[in-house]
Amino acid sequence: MRPNLAYHHTAGTGPTIVFLPGYASDMTGAKALTLEMWARATGRAFLRFDYGGCGASEGDFAEQSLANWRDDALAMIDTAVAGPVVLVGSSMGGWIMLLTAIARPDRVVGMVGIAPAPDFTDWGFTTQDKMTLLQTGRLERPNPYGPAPTLYTRTFWSSGEANRVLARGIDFDGPVRLVQGQRDTDVPWHRTVHLADRIRSADVQTWLVKDGDHRLSRDPDIALIIRAVEDVIDAPC
Repeated sequence: MRPNLAYHHTAGTGPTIVFLPGYASDMTGAKALTLEMWARATGRAFLRFDYGGCGASEGDFAEQSLANWRDDALAMIDTAVAGPVVLVGSSMGGWIMLLTAIARPDRVVGMVGIAPAPDFTDWGFTTQDKMTLLQTGRLERPNPYGPAPTLYTRTFWSSGEANRVLARGIDFDGPVRLVQGQRDTDVPWHRTVHLADRIRSADVQTWLVKDGDHRLSRDPDIALIIRAVEDVIDAPC
C-alpha cells in the first residue's frame, strides 16, 4: 500500500501546473512556492506535493524507489486534479516528469524541465559508487544544501536503472521547455541538450543560463522558469 501523500492544490483555470521536486527534496522549496504564488495571482490551477517518504508525506525514505515516486506523481494526477496538466520537474523531478508523460499521454499536454536529470543512476554514479550500492545497499554523499548527507539506496538505484528513458527516446509531442544552468556541477548542461534531442516533439527548446547553477533558485532564474511555464501553456495545440 502506498503512503498517504501531503499536497497543496490551488484551484484555477487549466491546465493544472504540477510541480515535481528533486531527489530528497520536498514541496516547500523556493521554486515550488514562487510558482504557486504566481499561479494564484494569475488564477491558474497548481498542485505541489511530497513524494512518499519525503517532506510531510508518509513513508520511510530509505524504502522508496524511482518507480514509487513515479507512481506517486501518477496518483496525484489521477486523484487530486482533473483535465490536462503541465508538468514542471526539477532535477530528478525532470525524470519523474518524463516517466509520467509516457504513462499518461492523454493528460500531459506540456513539460518544463529545470536542470532535468533523467537516467542519473547511470551517469551520476562512479563505478565505485555502484559497487558500494550493490555490496552494501546504501551510499551516503556530502550534501551541499544541508548538514545531513544524502542517502542513496540499492532499491532506488536499481529502480532507476530499470526505468531509464534516454536510450529509447521519449514519445511526447507537446511543447517542452528545458531550463539549464551552464555552471551546474550536478547535471552537465550538455546532457540537457541531449535530452532535447531525445524528445519526439518538434516544439522543444533548451534555455541555457550561462551563470546558472543546479538549483536555479535566484529571482531571475525563477522568473525565467515562470516564463517557460507561460510559454508552454500559451503554445498552440
